[in-house]
Amino acid sequence: MGDAFGQMLASAVGIAISPIPVIAVVLMLATPRARVNGTAFALSWVVCVAAVVTAVVLLGSGADAAGDGGPADWTLWVKLVLGVLFLLLGAKQWAGRPREDHEAAQPGWMSAVDRFTPGKAAGLAAVLAVANPKNLVLAVGGAVSIAGSGASAGGKTGAAVLMVLIASLCALAPLTIYLVGGARAAGVLSGWKAWMARHNAAIMTTLLVVLGAKYVGDAVSGLSSN
Repeated sequence: MGDAFGQMLASAVGIAISPIPVIAVVLMLATPRARVNGTAFALSWVVCVAAVVTAVVLLGSGADAAGDGGPADWTLWVKLVLGVLFLLLGAKQWAGRPREDHEAAQPGWMSAVDRFTPGKAAGLAAVLAVANPKNLVLAVGGAVSIAGSGASAGGKTGAAVLMVLIASLCALAPLTIYLVGGARAAGVLSGWKAWMARHNAAIMTTLLVVLGAKYVGDAVSGLSSN
């Protein structure tokens, strides 16, 4: 399990520190339907990420993702493609960053959060978790890494569960703070939202470039040694 865990950790953390889901949850937790909408969002996020990770791990493991001497060639090619995608997404994120003294344009749904129903909250989580290109590529990349590891079936299952939990911290952590934090929760969550909104471009650009370089390096190293 250790090998599988190490391979997917960077991708899982990358999803967990995505600013937009955190901002979405914090906004919901400041509305009259905070508890029910926040819970609906978090549960939908966990289910959607779990569905993607499970599907990729099962398909990859069934396709002999791990060979006798290490990962199968196809998993390395997938990682190479994903690594290039990470780098391209990082470049796009940086090019689209707001210029100095300008605030980033906010998605239209942010102004409508206070009118969300639990169904809309769950739907937004699904969109941000698996329809968002950055998070989808991160989820697939981490799952491919698990499938391509030399871990046993039980080890891969454990790594997949841990990946889903870590990747869901962006939704679960704010909700937990709201539920147990009492009067201090609002201030803490407001600080998180403001910081992540301000540094969204820098966070995601750094994350995507680092992961892209890692995936490309791992793939090239593996392919050249086969």
